[in-house]
Amino acid sequence: MAKILCRTKGNANPKGKPRVYFTCHPEDFEKFFETIVKEILDRQDCAVFYPEPGTQPEDVEDYELRLKEMQLFVVPVTTKLLTQKNRAMDVDVPFAFENRIPVLPLMQESGLDDIFNKKFGDLHPMACANLPYYITSPILSALLESECFDSVTVMVQKEVAQRIAAKPGTADYSAFTIFCNYYAEPEILFDVPAHCFLPQPKVTSAVIQLKVRENRPWDIEDQDVFFRCVKASFAMRRKKLQNGLASGFPELGKAGAGEVIAACGLPENVRGETLDIAQFAAIANEIVRRKQNV
Repeated sequence: MAKILCRTKGNANPKGKPRVYFTCHPEDFEKFFETIVKEILDRQDCAVFYPEPGTQPEDVEDYELRLKEMQLFVVPVTTKLLTQKNRAMDVDVPFAFENRIPVLPLMQESGLDDIFNKKFGDLHPMACANLPYYITSPILSALLESECFDSVTVMVQKEVAQRIAAKPGTADYSAFTIFCNYYAEPEILFDVPAHCFLPQPKVTSAVIQLKVRENRPWDIEDQDVFFRCVKASFAMRRKKLQNGLASGFPELGKAGAGEVIAACGLPENVRGETLDIAQFAAIANEIVRRKQNV
């Protein structure tokens, strides 16, 4: 039975470390594994997992569950990988694509462009960047609104990452949280301490991945009204939602805002920072209906 082995810097415990999966043509393992893994571990304190050489998985379901835990696949690309039947090319790489896990192909030979493009022609576009902290929000907003990428992976200030991934009712939950979650499903992958930089910044960074939603599970009649509703609700944080809606939609007035809230089955003293996207969608749709009936 195939085992998935692990390599870390100094044989440290892999728990909590970023998870990288190394896979290749079996005849390429001895030639490339040590060199590539050393370079990865020299650059990043992560855990590199790899299949035990010369074995095949007997329990496919268990094998796939392990692969789903990975955050990046690294594949040395050779003629053998692209032209011969092998697990890396036939199983591992397609699995990564299907589960929207980033794949990093490392070209080990020249003259493979045509074969490579035929094999990897259906790659999913992904954005990866180290964003300048002072323009994180506008750049990330533009990347998500473009709807050009399957995923966006960025390094940002840790508090920004926490705000993006925050839950309703928490201190970090904000209008930007809702914006990002409307377009994607965020996951904080790992922290990057200040000592990793020279000179050292005064803040901790974090890498966060946003997997862009293929389908949005909310019935939103007017996207502009939805985001206007969200913005108005957070403009008066810690105030009742009724006050925020009345300010953001003067045509409603305070009484009309209260009627919208009641029509959505929410308590009259509810605050905007406690609502999830589905609840904001219901409020926005109710406002749209009221406008249509005027």
